[in-house]
Amino acid sequence: MTTLGILHPGSMGAAIAAEARCSGAEVLWCPIGRSATSRARAERYGLTPVRALSEMAERADIILSLCPPAVAEDVARDVAACSYARIYVDGNAVSPATMANISAILLRSGATVVDGSVIGSPPSDSKSPRFYLSGPAEALPAVARLFDGSAVQARALTGGVGQASALKLSYSSYQKASRALAAVAYALASDHGVEAELLDIAAGRTTSYLTETTYFPKVAARSWRWGPEMREAAHALEEAGLPSDLANAAAAVMERWSGLKDASPDLALVMEELHTGPHGDSS
Repeated sequence: MTTLGILHPGSMGAAIAAEARCSGAEVLWCPIGRSATSRARAERYGLTPVRALSEMAERADIILSLCPPAVAEDVARDVAACSYARIYVDGNAVSPATMANISAILLRSGATVVDGSVIGSPPSDSKSPRFYLSGPAEALPAVARLFDGSAVQARALTGGVGQASALKLSYSSYQKASRALAAVAYALASDHGVEAELLDIAAGRTTSYLTETTYFPKVAARSWRWGPEMREAAHALEEAGLPSDLANAAAAVMERWSGLKDASPDLALVMEELHTGPHGDSS
């Protein structure tokens, strides 16, 4: 039986870990410093607590990091400090350059590093995200086997560490920036009393985020994670010699929603925060 360590069981991490459990893996997690919400989530999904990260490093055949991108390198350093020397999968939304830094950190401790990216919503009875993997060819099958027969579609990419991260940010730089742009467009139309006409125009197109105003609060509540991801997308675009202005602008929009972390705001509050930001600063 494979033993998987998950860092950390957020909404995505816990759901991914649950799918690994269904395939027969034991899944460890470390409660130290985690919230009551994380603890409840880990218990609900049947994850096994360990006393310290060092215990996870001793027991886990594979450690999977699924955390906010802004702390991905710090999490990697914590694991490396435990002299972890088996398979480490970074599944975070980071740029290829950040992924290279993470790889270098773990390689010094003797770990085999796999670059991963999850594209889609957390797995459920109705949702089946793709989990792209790149890196050492000999390590990818062991990670993919964790999800055999599960709702997670593990897919290997050629080309080494950095490929999965590049794919993730190529997709999210459009998907998440366009969500933010749609909210800004709606806010402008609403200020002038023409939001109904804007939505009527958008509804005439095959698909448009502008018609999905009920999704704006979800974007706002997730922006504490999506904003840093957009900064990483900007880095990736810059590395490729491409304009990063839109990705950075999307991050700046999302930073105005930082006070709505994991909340359930209504549309009116989302529009208010978009105008003023979390501290009433409209600059």
